[in-house]
Amino acid sequence: MIIAIDGPSGAGKSTLGRMIARELNLLYIDTGAMYRAVAHAITESGVSMADGRAVARVAESARINLAGDPDSLQVTLDGRDISNEIRTEEISHAASVISVIPEVRRALVHRQREIGARGHVVLDGRDIGTVVFPNADIKFFLTAAPEERATRRYDEDRLRERDITFEETLADINTRDQRDSTREDSPLAIAEDAVVIDSTELSIEDVFERMMEIIREREIA
Repeated sequence: MIIAIDGPSGAGKSTLGRMIARELNLLYIDTGAMYRAVAHAITESGVSMADGRAVARVAESARINLAGDPDSLQVTLDGRDISNEIRTEEISHAASVISVIPEVRRALVHRQREIGARGHVVLDGRDIGTVVFPNADIKFFLTAAPEERATRRYDEDRLRERDITFEETLADINTRDQRDSTREDSPLAIAEDAVVIDSTELSIEDVFERMMEIIREREIA
């Protein structure tokens, strides 16, 4: 079984992806972490993010792997555990910037398919159901109003003691939405056969229950 979860930044994809993987004992693939790993490799290499070809070479040569259970996913780069190092705001921003480079996306799509071929998996990202696994068994597209997504992200940042205002968080959400939806390669889009869930007025538990209902219905069918 392959379950694809797409949606904009702050829609709850990672949280719900982990919850579903845990519930069904599936491998959880956080594709965002893979872009962060590439961003980390670029930062360490000293390559300018404005140099698309150099960035692509780093992405193509980086050996990225995901392993472990959903709650303690281990991200390795060239055999080195960087799980904690890629969670900084600097790396998050860099990952968003390089994600629009077609060669970077192609390199990571190839790697995501390799990992997904291991068996039953849950993947979340921006183009899982449209590009990475267009034949996924079940596709979800999660969304919410920008203000709601910004509130969730802001609350997370406060827990991590990051010095950022709500206005800055909302501006970042809107910038990422624009970047994701207008990039030439694999823009953020809703797959024709995806189940769309707007969580603006829903709790994470409500969305999880709805997704599990759909998964069980498909399994029975």
